Amino acid sequence: MNTTEPTPASTTDYDVIIIGGSYAGLSAALQLARARRRILVVDAGHRRNRFATNSHGFLTRDGQPAADIAAEGRANVAAYPNVGWHDGVATAARHDGGIDGHAFVVELDGARTVRGARLVLATGVRDDLPHIDGLAERWGKSVFHCPYCHGYELNEGRIGVLASGPLSVHQAQMLPHWGHVTFFTNGVCSLDDAQRADLQARGVQIDETPVLRLVNVATVVLEDGRQEIMTGLFTYGRVHMSSPIAEQLGCAFDAGPLGPFIRTDESRQTTVPAVFAAGDAMRAASSVALAVADGAMAGVGAHRSLLFGVTPFAAPMMAVASSASALATESSSASATESASASHSGAR
Repeated sequence: MNTTEPTPASTTDYDVIIIGGSYAGLSAALQLARARRRILVVDAGHRRNRFATNSHGFLTRDGQPAADIAAEGRANVAAYPNVGWHDGVATAARHDGGIDGHAFVVELDGARTVRGARLVLATGVRDDLPHIDGLAERWGKSVFHCPYCHGYELNEGRIGVLASGPLSVHQAQMLPHWGHVTFFTNGVCSLDDAQRADLQARGVQIDETPVLRLVNVATVVLEDGRQEIMTGLFTYGRVHMSSPIAEQLGCAFDAGPLGPFIRTDESRQTTVPAVFAAGDAMRAASSVALAVADGAMAGVGAHRSLLFGVTPFAAPMMAVASSASALATESSSASATESASASHSGAR
């Protein structure tokens, strides 16, 4: 654990504290650094995509190592003397008044506390993967969840979809544009006649034999003894907040198809005034490009609130769920999908 102070730094007060220093947090930090605000980035280095070797779909960085993109982003931000960095975790946050009524105390691991006028939550999410023997160690290497990020490199080969719930039908419907698809329903996804006809019309093979395990690169071993050699596999699991801080602060959540995400308006302000959010923690869809865009919006939003004052939350024109109901949905649904490992977490 290490904390680097901005230069000069006479107090532990910051204009903005950014919790999460992956792509979204770094993007927010860059906007604020260039606005000459005193900021602190808190990050433990647990990027959500750390299991993938390369990142795709981000202009000028397509196909580059994901770790290199994050490291270069950190170097860009660290070059500004008004930026501080804490290598560690923010364990708690609370409202603490302030000149304009908006200030926050953030507790860091190591018993240190810091105080900021605004917060940006770029805390990311944790993936709870389906419990299939051999899946966790192949996650991000030959088992994926996003075809836009990883589908092209499979070169129109044999693609398997490992069902983990009703949303797997949607995955199977999408993937024929990337290769020859087999949908392994695995006893957890029952197809009605319309779904079965739709998949067959798209050229998707349906295999309803239970999956025992994965071996080699992406070979699916089935209960009847068959081994289906695939080029790559796709699946999904439930997602959960990597940090409890949004809930501690009282931020509202929306219920997404895979789990709750922090509700924000167009400026990326949450329902808690002066608290902004960016990246996978505040949207159902995820990619490096989207995270960087969200981070820039959140950084500019936080800066504008320092300039012109905090504005009321502007609810988006969509159906929303309360924080309590979204978290309750997550809790009730989590039991349907066994967690592979709590290590599949991180900010984006």
